[in-house]
Amino acid sequence: MLVNKSIGFKGIMSFSGHHLIWLYGWMMLVASTFYYTRWDWLTIPWLPLSLIGTAVAFYVGFKNNQAYDRLWEARKVWGGIVNGSRAWSSMVRAMMHGADNEIIKLILFRHIAWIYALRSQLLVPTQWEHQSIGFAQIGRYNQRRSKKLGVGLFDDDISEDILQKYLAREEYVEVLKMSNTAVHIMDRQCASIAELKRSGVIDSYQHVELQRILNDFYDNQGKVERIKKFPLPRQYGSMSFVFVCIFIFLLPLGIVSEFSKLGDWAIWASVPFGVIVGWVYINMELIGDYSENPFEGLFNDVPMLSICRNIEIDILEMMGEKNIPPAIKPKNGVLM
Repeated sequence: MLVNKSIGFKGIMSFSGHHLIWLYGWMMLVASTFYYTRWDWLTIPWLPLSLIGTAVAFYVGFKNNQAYDRLWEARKVWGGIVNGSRAWSSMVRAMMHGADNEIIKLILFRHIAWIYALRSQLLVPTQWEHQSIGFAQIGRYNQRRSKKLGVGLFDDDISEDILQKYLAREEYVEVLKMSNTAVHIMDRQCASIAELKRSGVIDSYQHVELQRILNDFYDNQGKVERIKKFPLPRQYGSMSFVFVCIFIFLLPLGIVSEFSKLGDWAIWASVPFGVIVGWVYINMELIGDYSENPFEGLFNDVPMLSICRNIEIDILEMMGEKNIPPAIKPKNGVLM
């Protein structure tokens, strides 16, 4: 997640500045060809080009709205996980006052393992996602996607360290064998709560309330998995790119004829104006493209690592633990 008030010129150039090179080349090619040859067939009327540009702008705008909705929904779901985690920790400690401290510690530590396992599973790349970081200013983050930790987990060292730290050894080995590690960690939470009910540590009402929160966690996990595994329909994601390419291809053919009416010198002036217009459309397309998949671990995505660490800190402080990890800090204006 970008956290600076503004991206800055360097950040903008890192994101899409390289497109200015080929844009300039294409605009200059058309302008110079028309200047030296005066081929009228090389130009097109401005009216149909403006209609195409307007249609493309509406189409890209619709795609960007849908992409932002996916990003914002993902952030709201993780916000629900944060709130639920705080309630879970408080209720476990309050309702299980008759339980052994090690049991309480096991349940709360297991929850920390669950949020990191969920994050790890959401980082596993899909075929429609980007495979590299778009902003050069972000720095080198660990993006080793060629391997997986266990089955369905993203290999970023954090997953392995956290799960080993907060899960019992036998449980750690067992859940890694499952295709959905986070679900099976939560299933063990349900089993632990049921066992406490059978042993009389909690009553039926407390059991129902605790299970309700676990069900909410299941629900939130399903929501983020839906966003992760169901892409923005590719007819929208792909066709907007095609339409932008068509518009940019036609752009100098229409703009050079309009500028030529002002004189020969204006033919060359069409180049920078065409570059600016084309670059605006490219940026609109890129912004939507990088927003539609909020769990890639890139600069514009939900800062899951920071959220998980904040939940971890909250739970450990509620438990009175002394060894509290530091909060995740932004690096080069990006919070991961």
